[in-house]
Amino acid sequence: MKFKYSVIDPSQNEFDSLPRLTLTLRYNDRHIEVSGLVDSGATINVLPYQIGIRLGEIWDDRKAYIQLAGNLGQFKGIPMAVKAQIGDFEPVRLAFAWVKTDEIPLILGQTNFFMEFDVCFYRSKLEFEINSKSI
Repeated sequence: MKFKYSVIDPSQNEFDSLPRLTLTLRYNDRHIEVSGLVDSGATINVLPYQIGIRLGEIWDDRKAYIQLAGNLGQFKGIPMAVKAQIGDFEPVRLAFAWVKTDEIPLILGQTNFFMEFDVCFYRSKLEFEINSKSI
């Protein structure tokens, strides 16, 4: 399934386009549609704070936490697993580091988005392609 690169603000041009993907997240009895950045350089999936809240989770500093690195190194993340639906693909379970900030986008990274899907980027065409993982 192919998707177009996109911008988040209409004032941006194609050079600001990134591989963003619309998906539905399900957690317990709640579901929301969100946009995520498909980031092959990210080690893990990252979920912004308000998305976790909208899914009905409660932040608890006593829970195990994930130490993040890079630009997110100042934040700690709580593990959170949700079901994700992308287009006509079978739903998959994605593991996120849920962080207590909304200053970052939802990130789909190596663990475990890229373990569930094969992804090819065609930057020159401003497209990317996602397929179910090869068996």
